[in-house]
Amino acid sequence: MIAHLSIKNLSVSFPIYQSGSRSFRSALIAQAVGGTVHGGDKSIEVKALCNINLEINGGDRLALIGPNGAGKSTFLRVLARVYSPTSGELIVHGKTAALFDIHLGLDEEATGYENILLRGLMVGQKRAQMHACIDEIAEFSGLGSFLNLPVRTYSSGMTLRLLFSIATCIESDIILMDEWIATGDQAFLAKANARLKQLIRQSKIFVLASHNADLLRSLCNRAIVLEKGHVTFDGGVDEALGHYHAAQAA
Repeated sequence: MIAHLSIKNLSVSFPIYQSGSRSFRSALIAQAVGGTVHGGDKSIEVKALCNINLEINGGDRLALIGPNGAGKSTFLRVLARVYSPTSGELIVHGKTAALFDIHLGLDEEATGYENILLRGLMVGQKRAQMHACIDEIAEFSGLGSFLNLPVRTYSSGMTLRLLFSIATCIESDIILMDEWIATGDQAFLAKANARLKQLIRQSKIFVLASHNADLLRSLCNRAIVLEKGHVTFDGGVDEALGHYHAAQAA
């Protein structure tokens, strides 16, 4: 299958009701919520993304660059179809893996093995597909017999090892990441980094939001700059970083 993302005149707005208080509006605007804030005395609408037009093709390793609140995380969640566009169109060709919000679907009362199935079903995998991955996930996590115990008995590090192992067990055409995932002790971290890089190499499209310029340069071949929900630059990574820093200095 040819992987492709087509984004046409896409906008995302979040209405906030019962927000007529002037102090509320002032506080909201002061927090620099992503995009721009519009509204009258009775309601506020946060425009997180505004008329985005992009074609993302196979072979693209796309960096998302911008200040906090620019719309990067919202954009990723639209691509992952967590959020629906308020207007415009998103067309996705290819199987998508969102490597963020990896705690989604975790049941602390269930065992590690049960959580492997639960998480898989939540992201659209079939039960048979997740059963086929169990041995690989168990081996990669290194949790051994702990997988038979409720997750509430795990340390935070053990929980992250399990969740990372589940999230990265399935190959996908399109990989979406909101910052690089760093988890576990030094030995597991090295193994996790190697697995992430392998997944990226095998993917057809990779989209990464990060503030780490060196990481973006090493992994990406294209970048867009987002500012208040608008795309202000689309081109090479170094040029995008230069554009971003110049805008921040202005």
